[in-house]
Amino acid sequence: MAMTSRFDAQLDSRSPLALGVFRIVVGLLFLLHGTSKLLGWPGGPQVPVGTWPFWYAGIIEVAVGVLVTIGLFTRIAALIGAGQMAVAFFWQHLPEDFWPINNGGEPAVLFCFAFLLLAFTGPGALAASRR
Repeated sequence: MAMTSRFDAQLDSRSPLALGVFRIVVGLLFLLHGTSKLLGWPGGPQVPVGTWPFWYAGIIEVAVGVLVTIGLFTRIAALIGAGQMAVAFFWQHLPEDFWPINNGGEPAVLFCFAFLLLAFTGPGALAASRR
């Protein structure tokens, strides 16, 4: 029991850093989804300017990705990202099939819940702002 308590204490003391690293990784991945849509980089087809809804989704993904990565206005940006991913799932993926594994919606679900976690917990360590 004492060993478990010490282990828990060690992990607890590193929670802010772990959350900060999680935030940075999620933000960078989301940013790359946006740059793929807007610039065709680092891969995938570039969406023509003004194409609804994908070009606008790319703008949101770049903005949210940058803010979340640097930890500025993290909670607000994360709520916007979660909302976008919920809309993407219900609008694009759910009509194909109920299960995300069958409809290709796993990234949307994962990003949605990752952003909800950040909205409720805040940015963690290594953030431009604390809230």
